[in-house]
This record gives sequence, C-alpha cells and structure tokens, in this order.
Amino acid sequence: MAVAQRIAGGIDRFIDPVGRATAWLALGLALVMGANVLLRYGFSVGSIWMQELEWHIMVPICLLGMSYSLLHGEHVRVDVVFQYFSPRTKLRVEVLTAVAGMLLAIIVIYLSIPYVWQSWSIGEGTANPGGIDYRYIVKSLIPIGFTLFLIQSLSETIKRVLALRAL
Repeated sequence: MAVAQRIAGGIDRFIDPVGRATAWLALGLALVMGANVLLRYGFSVGSIWMQELEWHIMVPICLLGMSYSLLHGEHVRVDVVFQYFSPRTKLRVEVLTAVAGMLLAIIVIYLSIPYVWQSWSIGEGTANPGGIDYRYIVKSLIPIGFTLFLIQSLSETIKRVLALRAL
C-alpha cells in the first residue's frame, strides 16, 4: 500500500511541472493568434508560417496538458449525474474510467508509433509553401502525450483503489 502511494505520488510530482510548463504555451498561442489577426485585418498581411505556428503550439498544449488536467480533476465529467452517486460509487466509476483511459492510451500509443516513425523516416514537413517544416517533431508528441496520460491514469487508478479500500 505504501509502495502504491509512493508510485502515485511520484507520477503526480512528475506530471504537475510538465503541465505547468505546458500552460505557458497558451500565452504564446494567444500572442501568435493576436499577431495573426492584427496583421491580417489591420495590415492585410497573411503568413502561412504564422497560421501553422498556431496549431504547432496547440498540439503540445492538448497532448501534454491532458495528463495535467486529469491530475487536477479538470477533465470532462458528467457532474449532473455524478453528483448523486454515493462516495463508493463515485470511486468505482473513477476507477473504471481511469482503466478505460489507460486502455485508450495504450491503443493510441500502439497505433501512433508507426505513424510517427514514417513521418520521421521521410522527414515530413509542410505541404504548404512558406509553411513550417519538421512536422515529424510535432507528430512525435502523440505517443509522448498519451504516455503521460497513461501514467497519470495509472496514478488515478491507484489513488481511487486505495480510497475504496479505506472506506
């Protein structure tokens, strides 16, 4: 039991700073989007590179931020129904959803590795003239993000099972 608590705590201590660092990308995204709007509508100047930069910043926000969101309970949950469950039922539902999250993460990791490998092997870049090359680096965040989600789901499973045993 103490080992499980240490494992969950270690995972949480790892995910938290990753998520906090990732959150700073939201400021960068807002600045890039603001600059794009200002340039496009204020000066009639557009840039494919800047437009692609928006989603190049959004990808790590989503993929690296989802484990942080799970850690802090900010993920999507149907609270309208969940609020009426007993504490034991809530914990059981959370265990089941964490296990389902782990299974989903394993599937995505498994399926994304050949996809990412192919992208690296051809040095995939943008199809747009004037866009951002090195698309394979962004695609590499798929298995990385879902690995973080997998380990955070494991942490959530451990914490909820321990809480169920304590009831």
